[in-house]
Amino acid sequence: MRLYLIVSASPSLCPGDNPQATHLPRAWAPLARPPPHGSRLTADLFSTNPGALKSPVSEQTTTPEDQRSPEDPLTPPPPAASLTPEPHNPGTPPDLFESVAEGPVVVQGGSPKLSSVPLDLPAGGNGGEGKQQPTFFPTPLQEVSLEEEGDEPDIFDTMSSPKLQLNQAEGDGGDEFIQITVSDPQKIGDGMSSYMAYKVTTKTNVSYFRKKHWSVMRRFSDFLGLHRKLVEKHLHSGRVIPPAPEKSAIGTTKIKLGSDKNADSGSLDFIERRRAALERYMNRTSTHPTLRADPDFREFVELDAELPRATQTSALSSAGVLRLLNRVGETVNKMTFKMDESDQWFEERTQQIESLDAQLRKLHASMERLVNYRRELALSTAAFAKATAVLSSVEEHSSLSRALHQLSESTERTQTIHHAQADADFYVLSENTKDYIQLISAVKDVFHERVKTFQTWQHAQITLAKKREAKAKAELAGRMDKVQQAQEEVTEWEGKVERSQEEFERISRAIKKEMEQFDVMRVKDFRDMVIKYLEDLMTSQQQIIKVWETFIPEAKAIS
Repeated sequence: MRLYLIVSASPSLCPGDNPQATHLPRAWAPLARPPPHGSRLTADLFSTNPGALKSPVSEQTTTPEDQRSPEDPLTPPPPAASLTPEPHNPGTPPDLFESVAEGPVVVQGGSPKLSSVPLDLPAGGNGGEGKQQPTFFPTPLQEVSLEEEGDEPDIFDTMSSPKLQLNQAEGDGGDEFIQITVSDPQKIGDGMSSYMAYKVTTKTNVSYFRKKHWSVMRRFSDFLGLHRKLVEKHLHSGRVIPPAPEKSAIGTTKIKLGSDKNADSGSLDFIERRRAALERYMNRTSTHPTLRADPDFREFVELDAELPRATQTSALSSAGVLRLLNRVGETVNKMTFKMDESDQWFEERTQQIESLDAQLRKLHASMERLVNYRRELALSTAAFAKATAVLSSVEEHSSLSRALHQLSESTERTQTIHHAQADADFYVLSENTKDYIQLISAVKDVFHERVKTFQTWQHAQITLAKKREAKAKAELAGRMDKVQQAQEEVTEWEGKVERSQEEFERISRAIKKEMEQFDVMRVKDFRDMVIKYLEDLMTSQQQIIKVWETFIPEAKAIS
C-alpha cells in the first residue's frame, strides 16, 4: 500500500506567478512530483528540524530560476546533496500516483484506509514559528501490514475470491429460477370414472413462494383448467400463454378401460408422452414472470389439496361446445376482416410468424419420418438378431457358430441403442418442435386480440361520428330537448374512443415486449434442442462403435 499526499493551491498562489508566494505558510508551498520510493526526500520534507527546510518568513529568497526545469517550473531543487530524486521526463506531466513512501494499511471500522503519515510540518511560517500544526487524523488508527501473517486473509485477495462473489450474489438476491418436474403418473379409480394423477414437484428461490421445494398431486383436467384461467385473465392484455397438451379421446379411453397390470406398450407410451408434455407446459408457463406470479398458478403448484373440479375442460360439455362455436366465429372473423396495418413492425412480424409456422410444420413432418425410420431400423435390427441366433444354433462349425452367436448378441445391443435414439429423436426434436407449432398458434391468438381491440376502437369512432351527426341534426331542427341527450351521448362515446385507443396502444406495446421475450426463449430452446440431439447422437454412435469393436476379434477368430 502506498500513500499519496496531494496538496493543491490556487493558481494565484503559485510562487511562479505570484511574487508574494514566499510569504505564504510552508504548508501551501507547491509539492513537486513524488520522489522515487526509498529516497530521503519524504523524510526531509516532513522533518521537524527547522534546519531541514527554510521557513519562508526567516528566508525570503526563492529557488533560483536556473535550478528549475523550464518545462517543470514548480519542481523545487534537491534540499541536500544526498537526495537523488527520480529523473523527470520534461514532456511528461507528473504522475500523482507514483509512490511517495511505503505505508501500511489502516483498518478502521471494518474498511481499509490509508494510514496517517507524521505531518509535523516545519515550525514557523507566516509568523507562526513554534505553533502546533493541525492533526489530520485525530483518532488513533490501528496499523495493519499487508503482508500475510499466519492464516490472516488478504482483504484484497478475498474481494475477488469465488466464495465471496457467490456470497455477494446471494446477498443481492441472485438470479431467480423455478424448475417444475411432472412424474409418477398414477391411475386413480376404475372404469370410465378413473383418471390419471401426476406428481408436480417445484424447486425455486422466488421470494413470493412459501417454500423452496415441495410436491403436490394434480390430475390432467387440473392442467387444462389452469390454462383456461390464464387465457381468460391475460390473453386480452397481449400475453402469450403457452398452450396446454391436447386431449386425446382415444388414448384416454384406452387408459380408463385398461388395467395397470395388463397395460400394453401403446398405453405406456401415451402416458409418458403426456407426462413429458405436461412438464414442458409447466416449465414454459413458469418462465413467464407475469404468469408464474398469477394467484391461480401459485395455487396450482402450492396448494397441497385437491383443486376444484374443472368441469368446463371436457370436450363433450356445454362449455366445450361453446368454445368450439367461438373458435368457428373467430376463424370466420379472421377470414373476413382485414386490418389496415399502420405499424410496419407488426406487418413484418405477421409475415415472419406465418413463414415460421409453415417451416416448423415441414420440419416436424421430417422429424416424424426420422423417428419412424429409426424405430423401423430398431425392429429390423431385432429381426436380424433373431435370425442370426437361429442360424448359429444349426451351424455345425464351432468357431463360425460361436461367431454367429456373438453377432446376434451384438446386434441385439445395437437394436437397443437404435430404439433409445429413436426415443431421443422423438422427445428432443419432434415433441419440442410440435410445442413450438402450438406456441405459434398462441402468438397468432395474441395478434388477433390486437385486431379485435382495433375493431372495438374503429366501432367506437364510427358510433361517435353518428352521435355527432345526430346532435348536429337536432341543433338544426331546434329540438333542444334532444340536443342535451345527444351531447351526453357524444361525451360518452368520446370517452370510449379515447379508452379504446389507449387500450390498442397498450396491447401493441405489450405484444412487442412479449415477442422480444418469445424470440429469446425460442433461440435458447432450439439451441439446447440441437445440442442435446447431437450429444445423444454422438453417444449412441460411440456405443455402436464399441459394440462392433468388441465383435471384430470374434469374427477374425473364425478358422
